[in-house]
This record gives sequence, structure tokens and C-alpha cells, in this order.
Amino acid sequence: MAASLIRFDDRHISTAQAVMANDHVLECFIHNIGKPAIFEICGHLQAAGFLHAARMSRGCKLDLALFNALVERWRHETHTFHLPCGKCTITLEDVALQLGLPVDGLVIMGSAIVLGKVGLCQSLLGNVSDKFEGDWISMNWLKDNFNELPKDLENQTEEVIEQYARAYIMRLTGGILVPNKSRNLVHIK
Repeated sequence: MAASLIRFDDRHISTAQAVMANDHVLECFIHNIGKPAIFEICGHLQAAGFLHAARMSRGCKLDLALFNALVERWRHETHTFHLPCGKCTITLEDVALQLGLPVDGLVIMGSAIVLGKVGLCQSLLGNVSDKFEGDWISMNWLKDNFNELPKDLENQTEEVIEQYARAYIMRLTGGILVPNKSRNLVHIK
């Protein structure tokens, strides 16, 4: 990395990179959903404001060099990027415009009084994970249990379709929109 590019103080990540023998690239991860949303849940995704984001989810490719460049330019004290053209930050309005997600209005899940994570999982998804990791559910469990609607039409009630839509939104949120370091977990809430 050229020393002329590093213009930040000694507490910035770029200082640590300057003393490294080789450049290190950040490790980034997205848990892609892989296939489009089930047709029957698209109405619920549209109502919740997630249909556009669901259409983008079929395969995101990360540009690791771009991530590294942005990390080098990020100042956590001011929550801004320091770019050659000036300072810039990402606002909630930017997220709304890029992803088409609603940032005002009613909360997606509504209000519910449920005791504990098992009750919450049962009431919102109609199915309970056999293994929680704290308040987190495995993305693989969501995929295994909510990848396709039941084949028999009498089990495809409106409530079941809503539960599948909620599970899809959880996979979308935990895998693409707000992934975390676990790479395979999404928070129950």
C-alpha cells in the first residue's frame, strides 16, 4: 500500500496496514438465498416492503477491494467516509432509496405478547427450532424448514403463507441485508 495514501492519524486501521509486510484484505461474507422467493409469498413481501430486496437476493457478489477502500476512508469518530471529493455518510434515506425498503410506517411484525423465544418462534413461524444459540436461529434451519410450501393445498393456508414470508424476510435480513460475523445465524427478533 502506498504510504502517500495513508493520511490518517495513528489510531486508524490504515496505520496498522502500513507496517504489515503484505496487504491484508477484509473477509466479507453474504449468505445468498440462491433461488427466487416462492410465488405465493410475494404478496406478503410486497406488503412488508421487501419484494424489491428479495428480487436482488439471488446472488450478491462482494467487491473486496471496494470494502477495503471504504474501511480505509471511514472515521468512526464522525461516522463519515473521508473521500477525495469530501466527507460523506450513508443515511437511512440512502438505504431506503437503494434497497426500496420502507423506513417509516408500521412495524413489520406488529405487536405480540409472547413469553420467550420458543413462544415467539412458534407464534411467528409456526415451527420451533430444535436448537437456539442464545436468541439466534440457524439460517440453515430456516432454509430446511421454509424453502418450499407444503405440497398439499389444504396445508397452504393464509397463515402458513405468512409464516413462510416471515422466514424468508429473516433469511434475507440475516443473510444479505444485515449479515453478522456468525455467517449462519439470524436473530429471532
